[in-house]
Amino acid sequence: MEIRKVAVVGAGAIGAYVIWGLADRLGENLWVIADGERGAKLASEGLRINDRDYKLHVKTAEEAGFADLVIVCVKYDALGSTLDSIEKLCGPDTVVMSLMNGVDTEDTIGERVGKDHMVYSIIRISSKRVGREVSFNPPGEGMGIFFGEKQAPCQTERIRAIKDLFDQSLLRSAVSEDILGEIWTKFALNVGENIPQAILGCGVGAYIDSEHGAFLREALRNEVIEAAARKGITVRPERCYSPIGGNISKAARFSTLQDLDAGRKTEIEMLAGRMIRIGQELGLPVPYSTMAYHIIKALEEKNDGKFDY
Repeated sequence: MEIRKVAVVGAGAIGAYVIWGLADRLGENLWVIADGERGAKLASEGLRINDRDYKLHVKTAEEAGFADLVIVCVKYDALGSTLDSIEKLCGPDTVVMSLMNGVDTEDTIGERVGKDHMVYSIIRISSKRVGREVSFNPPGEGMGIFFGEKQAPCQTERIRAIKDLFDQSLLRSAVSEDILGEIWTKFALNVGENIPQAILGCGVGAYIDSEHGAFLREALRNEVIEAAARKGITVRPERCYSPIGGNISKAARFSTLQDLDAGRKTEIEMLAGRMIRIGQELGLPVPYSTMAYHIIKALEEKNDGKFDY
């Protein structure tokens, strides 16, 4: 199996990393899937990634046809509206990889396109998007794209094909033999580190410099770890922290706070909202996630002008 044609669905901060990594390797066989006004804008303006301008090969799903690999990088609240496009990109042997945050996106996509198409994955990278410009530091140790089969055997033909493609590109990647554990570990990190700094309106250095910021991070993280344990999934607590001081500065503002800063809707439904639903399914109290959910939703309402007294 060889992957020659790749479709990227979502050209935000994460999609830009994939484009940056694969553009020189694939050329015109790297497609950005978009339509309407968004597609026209991407086609005419492209993206500026780490101070380099990229011309994008923008196609609708109908124009593209079947891809060998579909990489989904959309925001959580946009996933439902892209499922039709993802389905149209899937031929009998197409592999679909979701680099979205959360613990349920593979299931959501798989229910539409067929779960046998899904490879499970996460991405660890600190990136920032402002308009058409995206910037990130090249991923260091422990960062990049991690992917694998949901269950053994892990070293399948399609996993080897993806690894071969990534190894011939700028993308940093690794095959995981416990991808569900990796996904839930990343989820614990996102819930614990995205949300408190968004509430506080400050960079991640608060978790080092404030015992109260650190408490909020730990309380939210521990709710995720307990939920995972009840599902029989092991979270690695030592991996639930960002390497502040390495590739990530104390001033770094993660995606939830970036969205609030920009007046955009956040992915709080995917984070604390999902934890509330998981808590209900498991009979597990999640008071910190519940409080955090309502705080972020209130901040979204404030951004929308519903109140600002």
